[in-house]
Amino acid sequence: MNKTSERVTSRIGLALAVTFTLCFITGLLSHLIQHPPSWFGWPSRPVWLYRVTQGTHVISGIASIPLLLAKLWSVYPKLFERPVIRSLPHALERLSILVLSAAAFFELVTGLFNVAQNYPWNFYFPQLHYAVAWVAIGSILVHVAVKLPIVRRSVTQAPEPSRRAFLRTTWLSAGVAVVATAGATVPLLRNVSGLSWRSDKGPQGLPVNRTAEAAGVLGTARDPSWRLSVVTPKGTKTYSLDELRALPRTSAELPIACVEGWSQSARWSGVSLPELLRHAGSTPGTPVRVFSLEKAGPYGVSDLPGEHTADELTLLALELNGEVLDADHGFPCRIIAPNRPGVLQTKWVDRLETL
Repeated sequence: MNKTSERVTSRIGLALAVTFTLCFITGLLSHLIQHPPSWFGWPSRPVWLYRVTQGTHVISGIASIPLLLAKLWSVYPKLFERPVIRSLPHALERLSILVLSAAAFFELVTGLFNVAQNYPWNFYFPQLHYAVAWVAIGSILVHVAVKLPIVRRSVTQAPEPSRRAFLRTTWLSAGVAVVATAGATVPLLRNVSGLSWRSDKGPQGLPVNRTAEAAGVLGTARDPSWRLSVVTPKGTKTYSLDELRALPRTSAELPIACVEGWSQSARWSGVSLPELLRHAGSTPGTPVRVFSLEKAGPYGVSDLPGEHTADELTLLALELNGEVLDADHGFPCRIIAPNRPGVLQTKWVDRLETL
């Protein structure tokens, strides 16, 4: 590779390292929130924080796609150099690049399919996506360490005019990709994001990932005999929908922020978890396990840590935007907690257990 190509490749590589690292860190954070180890804690305030971190995760991943393609285009002549392997260090370098490229492509392609909620594979996406992310970020760190002398030399010198157009096209492509999709997260861009995968279209002006029919809960959710059970060390207390509506009401403007990167704010109204726990004979700040009428699937049960059950903005929501919850939004009631992933905002709740 000549010096001019090195300068172009180094600049694109640095940009890709930034976007991929940002994507990795925010993705790791989302994983820890959903599968928290004993040492990890996540606050309930500010209410918009997860919306920002997960939006950043998806947007930085999308920006990485044109950057990765441009970087591969800038170095592809090296793939045909002969001899294929000149030495053991050269063989290890080529192997690391192969691992890096495969892992990066896997992460970006599967992430893009996840954003579109299209899963043409048999593996469990979150688990494998998380595992390969470590391979990708490790490969990037090794690659940067190996190429650091070249990067240092290249970034201090401007590329030739013939290569500047390629760089400008790369930056423009990454920018267009971000603007065209970021409306799913950034409300100000919704009118110009032609490829945004979520909007305000849906029941009660809010998108839906999983409908009541798809979850198989339409009949049980609308059953007049439905009761909410709240289990505490003092026993089990049950509430009808009318009894829940008779409890003190709390309303709040809170965002739904999903792992696919889309988010939208809405006005929720219902019973605050601290109020409900006190009424049932328990103490706010006690961790609570939430059970849904949806028995199949990985998100029929979620855990609310004490940080959230002590927060007055954590709601057992009964209304959305001034109307009774639509079945697709969790009727008869659902959890809406500030600064939580959408997959943990359990819908069609029928049981709460203190831990």
